[in-house]
Amino acid sequence: MTPDAEFTVDTAGRDLGIRFTLPLHDDTEYTVRVAGVTGLGGGPSTTVTETFRTPGLQTYLLERGRHGDRILRTDLHGADPVPVFSGEHIEDFRATTGHLVISTLDAKGNTALVVTDLQGKGERTLPLPGPGTICRLQSADRGELVGYTFSDAALGTAGARENRLFIASVKDAAADTAPTEVAVSGTEKRVADWRFVPDSDSILVLTYDGRMLPSSADGQDAADLGTGMAIDGIARGSSVAVVERADGMVTVDLTDGTQNTLTKASLDGRDVPGRMGVVTPIPGADGGSIRPYTVLDVAGGTGAGQGVPEGTRVYRVAGDGAAASVFDMPPTDALLQTCVSPSGQYAAITVAPDAVSNSYDQYRMPMPTRVVTHVIALADGSAVHTFTGFDLSWCQVPPPPSQ
Repeated sequence: MTPDAEFTVDTAGRDLGIRFTLPLHDDTEYTVRVAGVTGLGGGPSTTVTETFRTPGLQTYLLERGRHGDRILRTDLHGADPVPVFSGEHIEDFRATTGHLVISTLDAKGNTALVVTDLQGKGERTLPLPGPGTICRLQSADRGELVGYTFSDAALGTAGARENRLFIASVKDAAADTAPTEVAVSGTEKRVADWRFVPDSDSILVLTYDGRMLPSSADGQDAADLGTGMAIDGIARGSSVAVVERADGMVTVDLTDGTQNTLTKASLDGRDVPGRMGVVTPIPGADGGSIRPYTVLDVAGGTGAGQGVPEGTRVYRVAGDGAAASVFDMPPTDALLQTCVSPSGQYAAITVAPDAVSNSYDQYRMPMPTRVVTHVIALADGSAVHTFTGFDLSWCQVPPPPSQ
């Protein structure tokens, strides 16, 4: 395979199939060579060669504005963006294989979950568990499933639900039914964080009391993996989660529960300086990640890790810990989120410029008034494009309150 790509081979009679285990790089010519191929009846062997080119990558992003919000479809260079959905108040959205799922709010504060096709057509509204609010909207890599945490509008009353996890299918409008609440074992049912496990029907849940529970949507076969403080991410094509615990960052293999300390990032044989932010795993066998570090001027500081921030530097860190800088931010800007494209080719880095004067809006998922998203090529850190907006559709989760 040229260039390199992870794959498996399937053969059946006269048929030979190549299955790629991760999305391929966009706008790239690939050549597949299969050597030593012989006919079923014998004879000389030959080499079968097939060349193809992948299409350019399309993505969606959310722009909020004074006169309404909109979701745009665009290529990575921002050429001819197409508005596919508009609304007075869009909280968040996710893209599945065939749909857009959009969380909206009307003038009376009522939440709705709107579903369209990828062109923004065929609009319909999904049933919700009841009057209330949703957050932490996510979509699965397969099965046309979405999930979210839900809280009743009448919080504080007896029996009111708070931050309960629900799953719904968006595959078929005729089959739209009430969402299914994920059965969380134990006395604490509130969900602080959660993820769909890629390429599976499993979910990783972090409850308010810090329990990490991988389970199916019906709560069967839930296994307690100990405690955690936050789920940083699970790379596409992987079953290994990066989790923050009280005693540090760990990786957790969700297939057998094996836990290991996250490999330290090193630069020229020394630990990368600064305070590490959210770790974003990169798809692929290398097991690498994107890690932002707040650069500190420790002159005059009174202890380790103390000092004046000089900016933020984002590194691509290989599986063995070797780090390479791919993006720098001045101290006046605030990092909001990092995401990695499904192929691991690009990173999206969402930034609030001039953070001190950049006030937040009044949404339930508040964001600074001015937000830009930088797309960079991870191979060399080169800039691809800078978008106005956030929530690129390859981001698996919404932006956190802060990094």
